[in-house]
Amino acid sequence: MHELPITEHIIKMATEECEKAGASKVRSIKLVCGDYCGYVPESINMYFDVIGKDTVCDGARIDIERVTPKLKCPECGTYFEKKPLSFECPKCGADGQPSEIGKEFYIDSIEVE
Repeated sequence: MHELPITEHIIKMATEECEKAGASKVRSIKLVCGDYCGYVPESINMYFDVIGKDTVCDGARIDIERVTPKLKCPECGTYFEKKPLSFECPKCGADGQPSEIGKEFYIDSIEVE
């Protein structure tokens, strides 16, 4: 349910960008969304279609780039995707630790017309 306020904020930011550009409508929005960011991309899409009606975002498309979480090896600095039941670095064998990769959530671009 917390996707509703973030979607409202996305529409507000897109509307401001549209006004700043002197455009009449938003064509598309590209979001970067890490799998561990806490938001469900499908819910954002659903809310966007509903609350974007009769706004400059009506009919706009949301493209979501998903980011897979990665661990970081404290020994060699390698970033890698965790394998099931293992935290082992594929390069040196040390146990990886959580990193910030996969927690991203931001608007990458807004296309207006």
